[in-house]
Amino acid sequence: MINFALAFIPVVLMAVAAGQAWRSQAAVPGLWVDFNRLTLLALGFSALGLVSQLWLATSGQMPASGLALWLSVSTFGAWTSLLVQLLGAAIVIYSSNHLRGEPRQAAYIAALAAVLAAVHLLLLANHWVVLIAAWAAIGHAMHGLLCFYRDRPFALLAAHKKFVTDRAADVLLILAAYLSWSEVGSGSLAVLNEHIAAGQFSATLGWSAICLVLAVIARTALMPVHGWLAQVMEAPTPVSALLHAGVVNLGGYVLVLFAPLLGVSLAARWLLVIFGLVSAMVAGLVLLTRVSQKVHLAWSTIAQMGFMLLECGLGLYLFAALHLLGHSLYKAHNFLNASSIVRDCDRKVMTGEARNSGLSMILAVPVSFAIVFGLQALMGAHAWPWWWSAVLAFAWAPLLWLPASPADYPAKVPVRLLTAVLMAGFLTLAAGVVDRTPMGVANDPLHAGGIVALVGMAIMYFWMIIFQLWPQSVIAIRRWVYAGFYMDEGYTHWVLRFWPVRWAGAGRGPAPRPAPPSSVWRSAKS
Repeated sequence: MINFALAFIPVVLMAVAAGQAWRSQAAVPGLWVDFNRLTLLALGFSALGLVSQLWLATSGQMPASGLALWLSVSTFGAWTSLLVQLLGAAIVIYSSNHLRGEPRQAAYIAALAAVLAAVHLLLLANHWVVLIAAWAAIGHAMHGLLCFYRDRPFALLAAHKKFVTDRAADVLLILAAYLSWSEVGSGSLAVLNEHIAAGQFSATLGWSAICLVLAVIARTALMPVHGWLAQVMEAPTPVSALLHAGVVNLGGYVLVLFAPLLGVSLAARWLLVIFGLVSAMVAGLVLLTRVSQKVHLAWSTIAQMGFMLLECGLGLYLFAALHLLGHSLYKAHNFLNASSIVRDCDRKVMTGEARNSGLSMILAVPVSFAIVFGLQALMGAHAWPWWWSAVLAFAWAPLLWLPASPADYPAKVPVRLLTAVLMAGFLTLAAGVVDRTPMGVANDPLHAGGIVALVGMAIMYFWMIIFQLWPQSVIAIRRWVYAGFYMDEGYTHWVLRFWPVRWAGAGRGPAPRPAPPSSVWRSAKS
């Protein structure tokens, strides 16, 4: 019971912070001080909750609270809770300086605290109702943050596209819950897992898994519903950090949570493989054509989300869990440090930027394969299959690219090569170490999907070389890649046709509320 209380206290503290900011008439600096204190206090309880959970897990004691059918603590949830609150504390401190002098700071504090409270609640969800309600609350609170600058038309358009996508995901989640509940006889996820473990499942649960996967694809901004994630850059920078580092990643958490349900539906897993691989490949190429730092980071997030959901489809749930934690920290740092790109651009203008050597791009693949498979042989037995080792080798290969003109700076090339080799080796060793980390999840490899993923990564690597060595020869393809193959334009058209909104009039009045879909049929009749 103490373990559950430690995990639930951050929910209460962040809810108190949201209510205090929403209703208080105190000065803004005082609100920030109180919010900072509550955030750091919640961070402390999240850390204590993780320590308590790890101790209970290692000792074999897993007591249940009186709310076990609705809320429960898991090891992976405790890790994610600490990560979320750590990011939240950093974002709160950053926001208190970044938004100084801006109007509506109290509303910003209330929405940010509400997001954190709802995320903590989702991480405790052990029932379909709690999961759906918490995820919907996260989306509604984020909508207020994305529309913080209500006079920016494209910010309102991106927020509206996300709003519509979230409502479609809500419908799919409710349908998944209905199908699961109708077969199991309970909305509890623990009961669902027991039902599956007993082998008492039918095609109904398979359809439930498919609906769940489609809802997660929508929530994590995979193609073709990805456009809003790359277009919310007009929101404050800390909002982008929160969205890309914390909120979007929740799709990976939910899939790991429902790993037993995914195991009964091969179709659901293949949907994740296909959508995840296509999103990772296309977004990985698109980000090579973008020069805006924040837009580049947004496309990087789409690629990473595709890769994370690919890992879940392949049954590599442990890697997906570790990917979630690592990507969150990395992306939060990049967004909060985005202003440093100005100094980097000035440096490149003064020093010039060397092109990569074509020979190094080709040789990087066998060298990376040798590093990965060689170190794995030294480490002994490992949990992941050989095709995943090959995928990792393709992922590490760009680290080994070298400049095309080593004569200009011969002393730097050996250092850079040694650093790259050490980095690839370190990442491989880290993968071996974290593969044995107590995360409370287990792998269930889908070998046929792994071969498809390996082929896709090889094709992506080939096109990365083509784009950099012979950019003029593929200029027509580059235009299509730059536009993301125009998938978002089509999706935007259908969103505005199904659920129109007055976004282009921003700045002439208050932020418009989305019109109900029924207005489409009324306009059609008229």
